[in-house]
Amino acid sequence: MSCPFSGEISELDAALRDASTADVATEAASETTATPAATAATATSSRTQMKKDRKNSRNAKADRRGDSYFHVEREDEGFFGPGSIAWKVWSHPVFALQAFARAVTLEHLDPDLVAAVDASGQVYKRTPVRYDRTMEYFSAVLTADAQTMTRMSDILMKVHDRSYGVNPVTGNNFEANNPDSQMWIHVTAWHSMLYCYEKFGPGKLSRDEENEYWAQMAISASFQPIRQEDLPKTRGEVQKFFDDWREKLSASEAAIRNADHILDGFVTIEPDLPKWFTRAGRPLLRWSIIATYPRWMRPMLGVKQSKLTDSLSIAFWRPIYKVLDSNPKLFLWLLKRICPRAVRYMEPLLLNTPAKTPRVYTPEVARRKFGNPLTPLEQREELLKKRYEGVGQKSYDHNHTDQILEFANADDQAATEKTIKAAEESMVELRVTG
Repeated sequence: MSCPFSGEISELDAALRDASTADVATEAASETTATPAATAATATSSRTQMKKDRKNSRNAKADRRGDSYFHVEREDEGFFGPGSIAWKVWSHPVFALQAFARAVTLEHLDPDLVAAVDASGQVYKRTPVRYDRTMEYFSAVLTADAQTMTRMSDILMKVHDRSYGVNPVTGNNFEANNPDSQMWIHVTAWHSMLYCYEKFGPGKLSRDEENEYWAQMAISASFQPIRQEDLPKTRGEVQKFFDDWREKLSASEAAIRNADHILDGFVTIEPDLPKWFTRAGRPLLRWSIIATYPRWMRPMLGVKQSKLTDSLSIAFWRPIYKVLDSNPKLFLWLLKRICPRAVRYMEPLLLNTPAKTPRVYTPEVARRKFGNPLTPLEQREELLKKRYEGVGQKSYDHNHTDQILEFANADDQAATEKTIKAAEESMVELRVTG
């Protein structure tokens, strides 16, 4: 799916001026000789065109986001299922705003990861659709059936395979499928979700529940090129993970710029909301996200905020989330308007809709049965081998408007195979450097 419009407004204005100038004489002549029948026909044509314009406008919005009303029937309960701690925590409404924003902004402190993100320019170019697709992926991990999630993992590997190059700041080679960067993304996301659940929601889990939570984080890591033996498995190990990463983290200009853009998510991620609403909501969301940052990370991201503002901003959102958490249909209504691609996966979780069978799979069994038998780590090695042999997918251009490999294709095996085949057929001869 490509961006619906990639030109400049000035270009559009110029084209319209040229067209109107060319037709001035014809229009003037038609005005003096028009018959009543011709006038009626013109009016009918105008109304028809207006309807087409409204339809095209709706289609343009659909291109930016997913279809709110696309539903799927799940063959099984995937990898967690009802009653799991993952479902309990990730179904909380804070997932859609503060937890998401905290994760994706803190991720920018990995210098090679932010190089990959900034190289494509999609945080700025297609902010709403990037948010929508990220929410779609994390929602699918939770509730999609085993075959869908396994195939989605294969599509994600192809998406990330095109994100590589040389970090302009460090001079290191970067790639989106790098296991270390993928682990940083994954742990940051699951930690952010739990931390925001504690801050804005019911509070801390019991020790047994939290141990189960981290064990389920490891299960979800199986769909990305992450080394299982490196994953933290307890709260203490997660804290050590962040302590160990502290000396590796830094913030480039691109990291600060992108993080600031995401912090203003009420405006940048939700452009279709009323302007008065986004202007009022922007600082309230921004302050509440910053309130979740460790104080030592804030200067790196170019933000500062008092403890009083931290406390007040969290207190403001708590009753809002209490209402949303107790009214799943209201939360679902909100999701349809801000991240419709995620709705088809969040709906069974929020409305307790059972799958056709109650079976829960392990990633290993599901991969052998439904998807590429190679794990994401093994797929990465194959993709790297092709790249170093001089044949592979071309890296993304900055601010590209390339067609998106839709995760929705994972719902059907034939569509998945077609999507992956198209990616493989796009491989070109590469001039390998470094």
